[in-house]
Amino acid sequence: MRNRPASGTQAVDRALGVLVALGEERPAPGLSELSIELGLHKTTLFRMLGALERTGFVERDAVQHGYRLGPTLLRLGAHAKRSTGLHEAARPILTELAATTGETTSLEVLVGDDVLILDEVHGHFLIGSRSEVGTRWPAHATSTGKVLLAAARFDVGGEERTTAHASPGRLARFTPNTITSRAALDRELTKVWNTGHAIARGELEPGVLAIGAPVRNADGKAVAAISIAGPVARLEAAGVPALAAIVRRMAARISARL
Repeated sequence: MRNRPASGTQAVDRALGVLVALGEERPAPGLSELSIELGLHKTTLFRMLGALERTGFVERDAVQHGYRLGPTLLRLGAHAKRSTGLHEAARPILTELAATTGETTSLEVLVGDDVLILDEVHGHFLIGSRSEVGTRWPAHATSTGKVLLAAARFDVGGEERTTAHASPGRLARFTPNTITSRAALDRELTKVWNTGHAIARGELEPGVLAIGAPVRNADGKAVAAISIAGPVARLEAAGVPALAAIVRRMAARISARL
């Protein structure tokens, strides 16, 4: 009877089981792998994945042709996290950072190979960076992502970890400035770790410069990162080193609140 379409609470249980399975840290599993793991017939599972995909809870990986959690679930997770201590600690300081620099500020966390925006405060300039809470960006092309990848690679004592957090192969290119080489990314992460901040200069979007710094919990672990972002010319005119010092200082204040 396992192959009969599920209904009622059984269907809900099965759908939640699919989401839990996709939430594990691993390459995007395919239909066959999920079918064996969950004990569901491929036809039943395919229909269920189709429904989840239509509502945005699941999406297909275009490269690996497997399934992973979709944007709807990530947005819901981001909104849920906004009610936690991290959001409460960061929000007033994000607002202050936006007022001080005039640039858009954001609070982001690492989700696999991406960063997820948990909160954002817009600056007062008419031209600036704009995203939405729940938006996901590739970590290697963002300042916050590089900060969190560096933290994932190095422990609190500064000893390099052997476990890489990024998936194998060359990195996706978004602009001519995007880092696509693993060796180049390794060098960049070492620099980020040593300086305490990261800079992404036109790596995700041409003409946009972002500066990120880590937010740490009581154990010294980087649990999030904050950033400012705006046009390259404007931030360079204001002085990138000075702005980086401000971002680091604000991140440290959030860390102290945690």
